[in-house]
Amino acid sequence: MVTFLAGGTGTPKLLPGAESVFDPADTTVVCNTGDDVEIAGHLVCPDLDTVLFERGGVLDRERWWGVEDDSTKTHDELRELSAAAGFEIGPRYLPDERQAEGRDLARWRRFSGVGEFMIIGDRDRAVHLFRTSLLDEGHTLTETTRLLADAFSLDVSLLPMSDDPVATIIHTPEGPMHFQEFWVAHGGEPAVEDVEFRGANGRENGSRNGGAAPTAAVRDALAEPVVIGPSNPVTSLGPLLALDGVPEALAETTVVAVSPFVGEKLFSGPAAKLMAAVGVEPSTAGVAESYPFADAFVIDDTDPTNLGRPTVTTDITIDDAEDSTRVARAVEEALELGQEAA
Repeated sequence: MVTFLAGGTGTPKLLPGAESVFDPADTTVVCNTGDDVEIAGHLVCPDLDTVLFERGGVLDRERWWGVEDDSTKTHDELRELSAAAGFEIGPRYLPDERQAEGRDLARWRRFSGVGEFMIIGDRDRAVHLFRTSLLDEGHTLTETTRLLADAFSLDVSLLPMSDDPVATIIHTPEGPMHFQEFWVAHGGEPAVEDVEFRGANGRENGSRNGGAAPTAAVRDALAEPVVIGPSNPVTSLGPLLALDGVPEALAETTVVAVSPFVGEKLFSGPAAKLMAAVGVEPSTAGVAESYPFADAFVIDDTDPTNLGRPTVTTDITIDDAEDSTRVARAVEEALELGQEAA
């Protein structure tokens, strides 16, 4: 049994090779939900959907987002209607009082469909409609995800990190903004003063249980050996690590992390900027600092960083299935080293 923690594109890129190293039937993927947003009343779960579409064989691998060859007629028409009605195209939060009304999973991240700022394809939108309808019927996000996984014939178990809402909020000189506004609408350009996981550990939460918590299924999955893909440790893994009990659970099992850096050079995404904003060195060493519970690491064979913990080196570039398999085999070796060191 093995559990992958997924946020962003790092772990989804690793999964194609992982299936030849780890039995999919014994593999669980736990996804970050801090990036989730409600747009026009539909809950969009980007990290869950990237794994859902990748494992389901329909992912747009050029963008690592959405469904391959999807049409965008509804999205395009929404933007045309918005412009014709005199609205600016871009993020439009619902009023503050509406952020805490209605569907519990939508708190702090509710956007209007007017001027829709995220490109949502038509088949992609059907997934969000299906998900939201099931939630409105009373299903949990975990149950809804299982039903979607069955519909896409997934060969791995797919879990959201929590059935409660957590919102990744980026604090900037212009004010707080949801991660999707920061990254999608503004291209990650605003200066970052701090990062908040709103709702985690009971902070500014409105969920029924007094604070977001990992589900029982997630707690069970974290009892198995854990692999953290080459992801952003702040916004891709941070929401999960902010949940009560998760760091402690990871300290009790074997954990291997793949660095998204080569020394101080980042492959892609906003990790360096976000890490610096929260006082962590943007480097492989900083990734290790972010994961004190990790027993072993996989780093690039040109990375000079000495982590003081068991390390396996390989070319960590993942551009295709062959690359993914190479890195997955290095992960397997690192798990063995980590188990020996534990």
